[in-house]
Amino acid sequence: MQTEGSAARILDGRFAGSSLEQRALGPVRPPRAILGTSAALRQALEQVERVAATDSTVLLLGETGTGKELFASRIHALSARRLRPMVCVNCAAIPATLMESELFGREKGAYTDAVDRQIGRFELADRSTLFLDEIGELPLDLQVKLLRVLEERQIERLGSVNPITINTRVIAATNRTLHRRVEDGHFRADLFYRLNVFPIQVPTLRERPDDIPQLVWGFINEFAPRFGKEILEVPAENMAALQRHNWPGNVRELRNAVERAMVVATGPRVSIPIPWGLTPVRARSLRLIDVQRNHILKVLEGANWRVRGSGGAADRLGMRPTTLETRMAKLGLARPKPS
Repeated sequence: MQTEGSAARILDGRFAGSSLEQRALGPVRPPRAILGTSAALRQALEQVERVAATDSTVLLLGETGTGKELFASRIHALSARRLRPMVCVNCAAIPATLMESELFGREKGAYTDAVDRQIGRFELADRSTLFLDEIGELPLDLQVKLLRVLEERQIERLGSVNPITINTRVIAATNRTLHRRVEDGHFRADLFYRLNVFPIQVPTLRERPDDIPQLVWGFINEFAPRFGKEILEVPAENMAALQRHNWPGNVRELRNAVERAMVVATGPRVSIPIPWGLTPVRARSLRLIDVQRNHILKVLEGANWRVRGSGGAADRLGMRPTTLETRMAKLGLARPKPS
């Protein structure tokens, strides 16, 4: 089966060839490691391991920059489909007028500019995994067709009436609150329920500050060979400041900050500036767990991370020290450690 058109050239950003079979037999790169050992991250990864062995649809929820594509790659790598490359689609990056042919393919002559047959992403991902990023941006008319494909496991190329049976696992991701999109009429409720089979909340960097040192050193080790530099030290006070920062851009913002610091580093010691000037104004989360975590974090910082005793955080919060320590563990709060 020949593959033609732009969809055939974009396969997880890495694979190209003349046929689906050649792609499947080509090298499949392992996903980048998901760095960290925090309770919030471990909980999410446990869910990944549980669902990976199945063919269930997965919905990854999380803010921009939390690494949802890494989670999708991890699910794929642990699945029985791992010998074939995962196919990725960013639903916000493809114009609405082209999205149908990109997803489902087209026949030659399907419309004026369709000079070649094009294999769609669903067909490319047959016996593999299709990652639909930013699914909340999919136009309503295509949501109907996507629901039909998920229910019937068949597609029809644009310009054809012949159904093609596919065996494609779908992992979707969004930084939107989809139930609100449903309430606003921008997302179909039936599609939401079909995608929401196994939701996984990808934790923000604010929920996993203990992972920041490991992430920082992971990025340093990534960039050091590229820039021809050897970094041996990050100042302890700098690392503690990185752990206290809010990181609205999450892991992606931290990675960019490390890269900028590596560009200008002139010796074995690197200090990573806190990107205060780059922090966008954003709405504060109204989720109870986020409000609670932010309040406890501020009290802990005001008490210099002292939990017990007069004037300690537990005293200020009006709770038992043991209760506060249990709550801190649940929320992933811990005194920043020296690097």
